[in-house]
Order: sequence, then C-alpha cells, then structure tokens
Amino acid sequence: PTAVNIKGFSGEDATPALKGADIVLISAGVARKPGMDRSDLFNVNAGIVRNLVEQIARTCPKALIGIITNPVNTTVAIAAEVLKKAGVYDKNKLFGITTLDTIRSNTFVAELKGKQPQDIEVPVIGGHSGVTILPLLSQIPGISFTEQEVIDLTKRIQNAGTEVVEAKAGGGTATLSMGE
Repeated sequence: PTAVNIKGFSGEDATPALKGADIVLISAGVARKPGMDRSDLFNVNAGIVRNLVEQIARTCPKALIGIITNPVNTTVAIAAEVLKKAGVYDKNKLFGITTLDTIRSNTFVAELKGKQPQDIEVPVIGGHSGVTILPLLSQIPGISFTEQEVIDLTKRIQNAGTEVVEAKAGGGTATLSMGE
C-alpha cells in the first residue's frame, strides 16, 4: 500500500479537484425517477458532463476519463466531441462504464440456474440503454438456455434499471447494491 492523500471538493468549479489527476470518474447527474428512462436524463446530464469535460480538457487533458452518468450512450459521445473541440481527444482514454449490466446479468443467470453470481460471467455488449444492452447468453461456458429463457432474461437485463428505480420509488439511482 502507498500513502493516499484524500481531499473533498464541491461546487461548479472542479479545477482544484482535477489538478494533476490521472483518472477522472464522472458520476454526476440527476437520478432516474419512476416513469423515466435513461434518455429522459439527457437534457440535464448532458450539460453537467459537458461542463466537467471542458474543465478536464483544460486542467488534466491526459487523464483517463470514465463516465457513469446516464444516458451513458450519449454522455460519452458528448464528452468525445468536447475533447475533440479542445484538441485533446484520445479514443483510448475515454470510456463509458457499464459494469452494472454485467453484474445484473451474472446475478439473474445465477438465480435462474441455481448458481452463485461469482461463478457466472455473462459478456454484455452494446450500450447502456434498454435495447442496446445485449447479454451474450450463448457465450456462458457450461450453461444452456431454452429459447424462452433467452427472451425473458434478455428483457429482464435490458429493463433492470427500470425495475430498480420503480422498487426504490424514485428514492435514488438504479443501484440497490453491487460489488465485484
């Protein structure tokens, strides 16, 4: 272990927090409420991401940038355009984080097949918005599914965020509990 210096920052100006940063994780934005989908968050969250990425481009342009802010499919694209405009875009340093879809997939498959989630690894491709979430159920070693199970699991995985938002009745984001 190495010594870690932790500082807290708040407010519109993220510059003090970004100085010297090698990695920036953007999780800022408004949370989904019942009846909303990820695209409903676009109007607010796009502006938040744009503002933060403009500051990153000026303050720590070589940092790795991971984006969790929904809708991830579009907030990453906005970040890329901001970085291009600033002349600091590097496709290898900007990425959307959708690990939650993999964790949900592993959990749902394990539940269906009587296994432990840590023993299942479902590759998930695509984006992080409804039908763009595509679990590759046929790629799980030693597990097979009926056609109906594939249909039902795929639909459940694609709609899991909505399921959680509704369960929380708008009291937070679409993450009840997760770990890896």
